Amino acid sequence: MGFPNERRFKNGCDAVSDVRFSRIVAVTNHTMGFTIQKAQRKQAKLRIGLSGPSGSGKTYSGLLVARGLASAWDKVLLIDTENGSGELYSNLGDYNVISLSAPYTPERYIEAIRAGENAGMEVIVIDSVTHEWDGEGGCLQLNEMLAASKYKGNTWSAWSETTPRHQKFLDAITASSCHVITTVRNKVETVMGEDKKVKKVGTKEVQRDGFEYELTVNFNIDRDTHRVTASKDRTNLFDKRDPFLLDTKIGEELAAWNAGGAVDVDAQKREVLAHYRRLGIDLPPEDKKLFMEMSIKNLTGLDWNEANLPDIIKALKAHTDPEAAKELAYGAPTAPATPEDDLTNI
Repeated sequence: MGFPNERRFKNGCDAVSDVRFSRIVAVTNHTMGFTIQKAQRKQAKLRIGLSGPSGSGKTYSGLLVARGLASAWDKVLLIDTENGSGELYSNLGDYNVISLSAPYTPERYIEAIRAGENAGMEVIVIDSVTHEWDGEGGCLQLNEMLAASKYKGNTWSAWSETTPRHQKFLDAITASSCHVITTVRNKVETVMGEDKKVKKVGTKEVQRDGFEYELTVNFNIDRDTHRVTASKDRTNLFDKRDPFLLDTKIGEELAAWNAGGAVDVDAQKREVLAHYRRLGIDLPPEDKKLFMEMSIKNLTGLDWNEANLPDIIKALKAHTDPEAAKELAYGAPTAPATPEDDLTNI
């Protein structure tokens, strides 16, 4: 069935399909407000996964890649859930450590990530995310406890509370102002190799299904050779490579690939706001642009404009004393608050 008098919309055009398409486009442009633009890869913080069985070298490899991404070792933070094993590699450099013990709730992971961001870290290595799912106080245990206490043993209903908590953990990773490297344990199976020798291989990751979807690149590490293959690679750097070892050069390669993307000005502004939150600097509801111009000048000595954003971010990272930063920004100390990621008028 055609539209009534639809030919009139094209000034007598006989192509009814063209008329319908024109009407659809008109509705899209004027009613729904969509904007069509050319696809363009933009710079973004990287999310890198390392997956392997125990003993495959996830921690060591993660630290090397982190150093390749960071400007210095002291800009790398390791969130260690492996009973202090992360500090075994302190000979590599002066990286930072947060020791995270049970309970391994999503909220405690989020708190540790925020601590790294607030300390001005460039790369956070979470070793490992398995505990958030299958550790003491992790999501599986939390869900069983909720089911028993609130849902008469119905674990399916309990997920209505557990899933949002897990999602906030994922959001903390994907929205972090730092590059994030995650390690995850694999379940281990014993198999007979072609050389008739028994070999332990990693199979399913011990995390919720779909975790890999959040990552830019995911590397699977072989337990015996410590070499990796990419099971997911949005960069197209590694998907056709033979198995290789992870090192600082791989991190540098990823950093170079990322730098080749177009500058995302909105992402840079969000990073500036993240530093303001870290330092407890509140944006006024009015005259935000004027405040940004004044406070950025006071804090960095730079003018507030898009061309200066990379240098502004670098200068803000150097501020580690919230009270001193607030005094510079406001001209006097003030109570901390949390600005939202509202880019309007700034």
